[in-house]
Amino acid sequence: MLSKAVSLALNGISAVKVDIEVDTIKGLPGLTIVGLPDSVIRESKDRIRSAIENSGYEFPPRNFIVNLAPAGFKKQGANFDLPIAMSILKSTGQTDIEPDAIPMVGELSLDGRIKPVRGVISMIIALRMLGYKKIIVPLSNRHEASVIDGIEVYPVENLPAAKEVLEGKGTPYSCKTVNISPYDSELDFSDVRGQENARRAIEIAAAGRHNILLYGAPGSGKTMLARRIPSILPPLELEKAIETTMIHSASGTLHEGEGLITIPPFRAPHHTASEAALVGGGINPGAGEVSLAHNGVLFLDEFVEFRNSAIQALRQPLEDREITVARVAGTVSFPADFMMIAAANPCQCGYLFDSEIECTCPPSKVSRYYQKISGPIIDRIDIEVPVNRVSYRDLLENGGGESSEKIRERVTSACEIQKKRFSGTKVLFNSRMGNRDIKKHCRIDPEDEQFLENAVKRLNMSARSFFRILKAARTIADLDSSDNIKRKHLLEAISYKNLHKNYEQN
Repeated sequence: MLSKAVSLALNGISAVKVDIEVDTIKGLPGLTIVGLPDSVIRESKDRIRSAIENSGYEFPPRNFIVNLAPAGFKKQGANFDLPIAMSILKSTGQTDIEPDAIPMVGELSLDGRIKPVRGVISMIIALRMLGYKKIIVPLSNRHEASVIDGIEVYPVENLPAAKEVLEGKGTPYSCKTVNISPYDSELDFSDVRGQENARRAIEIAAAGRHNILLYGAPGSGKTMLARRIPSILPPLELEKAIETTMIHSASGTLHEGEGLITIPPFRAPHHTASEAALVGGGINPGAGEVSLAHNGVLFLDEFVEFRNSAIQALRQPLEDREITVARVAGTVSFPADFMMIAAANPCQCGYLFDSEIECTCPPSKVSRYYQKISGPIIDRIDIEVPVNRVSYRDLLENGGGESSEKIRERVTSACEIQKKRFSGTKVLFNSRMGNRDIKKHCRIDPEDEQFLENAVKRLNMSARSFFRILKAARTIADLDSSDNIKRKHLLEAISYKNLHKNYEQN
């Protein structure tokens, strides 16, 4: 008897409807799966058989054939276990309800329990667009599934429970409040001693989503500062929170019980990470660190130690805010709109700009090290700030610095100004402005235009550096609630493009 079910497969971070057909044909007993399944799906034969038998049902000795349609699309993952098992029960007369009445996803364990799968939120969005009203999901995916309105979610723990839902005996999951990710109270700027200059630069970077380079001696606090940046960023709005959650769910990095990611994500790949790990890849293209950092922060510690190919691969997402991964199995685009934080020592020994410890690197090594830092990526960084060693007196201070909550209030206020400014456009932050936007929104008082012109000539700025300074100055003016960019805003923005100058002086 032919039986049908409806499930979904992931394609990047999006989901595609898959029709599952199960029939019995002449031949020796067995279970054959066709329709471009991956190795995980092919291995599901034994899982499904054991789950059916251990749940109290029969797996008769027949020759079953399972078709996953559309046949030309590569399917991957274990989310087809449950619909295949339910189709077999229907095909063998152990249930009267056609399984395609409600779409379902779930991985089966040998005892019939249903394990969580990746990308449930993407699947529910796809079903809603197709007009479906219900879905059966694993119990562990219930919080994630409840994020999207308009779909009745039936979380099930085992195979018999899924059968009861199909027979109309189940109850949809009702969740009045969605589990959201809280700010990490352990990472607060109040713990930071000293570093007023770096803290100010980070606040500006956070307010306008500017890329920033922190450079200084080992142990000066670069990593400590970077890890606290998410704590001063405003929570994600619903649309961006859903988009971020989709990426993490499809990548399998969403924690169990977590419903919606509302805090900007923070990703810190190790400097040995490959190009594919950073931008995505694999036989079946998956999201990389730049996509997992979407709407959040990508922290590259020991920046100069990253492979050159990996650093160069960042150029496309930094410009386009997305990354396209092309493989034999297909081409997939992933969103990659992130704030990049790079941290590096100024030289091999790390003490080039240190006031207490003398640098031991010969000039040739310093020059080579600087060339690693000042490659094409540095042109895409708006703010370069030295992180100096914290003084003994600052370390012994009883009171901490300003809290993340207070800084976040100022950053949020500046973000609201930008939201109104760019209303009706695709631009969200000052750092994303194009040349037309800069000309329109970066207004300078007439008496300060001559000052800026002289500064450009004296510092021999490139056109790109000039526009970067204007973007940063616009953000500084927003933090100051100023409509026009004033001289003090320009001076501060220029002071944050000082890497080349510092190396020349040493």
